[in-house]
Formats: sequence, C-alpha cells, structure tokens
Amino acid sequence: MAYEITEDCTSCGACEDSCPVEAISEGSDKYVIDADTCTDCGACADACPVGAIVEG
Repeated sequence: MAYEITEDCTSCGACEDSCPVEAISEGSDKYVIDADTCTDCGACADACPVGAIVEG
C-alpha cells in the first residue's frame, strides 16, 4: 500500500527529492504521493523531518 502525506506536511520538499520513482509532487497545500507510482520503498518517510509521511 502506498505511503500518504498527512496534514502535518510543511512543504519543505525533502520527500520529493528522496523519491526514486518521482511519485511525489507539490500540491496546493502540501506535497502529494501518486499511489499508482509509489513503490512503497519508504525513502520519503525516512527523509521527512516532521514525520508527516505514513503508510496508507
């Protein structure tokens, strides 16, 4: 199951830079993960400084 970015996202961009399959993009109020592209590697969750990325 793909990872999800919670409302705790501060839009820093660390997750986008860490994603090896480019599944993360900047949304209107937070970053979003494309569930169809996400490979569940967890790199984004490890990179998030505020812990705003969780398994969906």
